Amino acid sequence: MPLTINRTILFGDCDPGGVVYTPRISHFVVEAGLEFLSSLLEGPAARRIFSMGVLPPARALSIEFLHPMTWDQKIDIEVSIKEIGAHSFSLLFVAQNAERTETFRASLTQVCVSPDTKRPVPLPDELRMALERDLIDR
Repeated sequence: MPLTINRTILFGDCDPGGVVYTPRISHFVVEAGLEFLSSLLEGPAARRIFSMGVLPPARALSIEFLHPMTWDQKIDIEVSIKEIGAHSFSLLFVAQNAERTETFRASLTQVCVSPDTKRPVPLPDELRMALERDLIDR
């Protein structure tokens, strides 16, 4: 099931022109993704994934900017599963402002790697089951 994360654009998120500074959107995506995974794993996502014996670095991040966001504006970021692979998973993010105008779309792919070799390893069963359970619940 998609999860909606509510966020208020902070003064520090903006450039001198008062519009969200482009790199900050990647932070919004990572934060929303961690919150989504925390809800699926029923606990702090990073700690839970590390306890599964893997590291989850980002392999790909894509952001499409659709509408400017400004200081004090409230946005809703809907997060859902885009794809589950053998070694990786991808999340989809769709953000809207209070007027329901889409402000950005993004996708983030994370790959599971061994902490020792830094090479890809299969998704841990617990993580795969949580991701698949979410797809079934849709």
